[in-house]
Amino acid sequence: MANIGSVRQRTSLGGSSLDEARRRLVFPLDYASLDEARAAAARVAPSIGVLKVGLELFVREGPAAIEIGRELGLDVFLDLKLHDIPQTVGRAVASAAALGVRYLTVHAGGGAEMLKRAAQEAARSQGLILLAVTVLTSLDDGDLAAQGVQGSASEHVLRLARLARSAGIHGFVASPHEVPALRQALGQGELLVTPGIRPGADEGGARGDDQKRIATPSAAISAGADLLVVGRPIRDAADPLAAARAIVQEIAHTLHPAS
Repeated sequence: MANIGSVRQRTSLGGSSLDEARRRLVFPLDYASLDEARAAAARVAPSIGVLKVGLELFVREGPAAIEIGRELGLDVFLDLKLHDIPQTVGRAVASAAALGVRYLTVHAGGGAEMLKRAAQEAARSQGLILLAVTVLTSLDDGDLAAQGVQGSASEHVLRLARLARSAGIHGFVASPHEVPALRQALGQGELLVTPGIRPGADEGGARGDDQKRIATPSAAISAGADLLVVGRPIRDAADPLAAARAIVQEIAHTLHPAS
């Protein structure tokens, strides 16, 4: 398995502050067809570091969607949120590793044995990093209570993250609101990925849409996030490349205020 520390170092060392910031920005290819996804990725490629391929595109187009990242020289984040019996998930992880993706999500709620099997398969690969999804940003305390989960979303995020780490996983997906607590509980060595990023959210300049636990890029980076997933604010902008560039500049300024 890829060394998480080396990946965290890669996002923060070398090149200009804008290069460093760009490596932290993940753009989801949430499009219905391969042609749409390829065109959108090409438009924003100069200002992003990672392309995320999710369920919609992967179910429709399969491994061809992953090739977009290879064509553009960008890492690929395969966001399938695997959650099944251990043997099935283990085989799926091995298949994803064979495709050459950099990041792959599994649901931390899948249980210790499933997570252990996933981690074992990832360890056999040459560069695959597993990311354990804790609590989706579309859920809040009330949603979890309706599922019988005791305590707050933040408490449940920590429970699931600790379970995943004990199974051998060192990358985690959580909302920006949980990042400070995760950093305190897990230390600086783990890779933290945050969806729910909305520029201007704190000032009312962005809607959360179906995501309830959101924050600005600056707030997420200040909290300790490593990678930021930003979709609609870039995709739906009049000029997607300019929108991505503005987010990179905000990240860079947060990382290096004096530069």
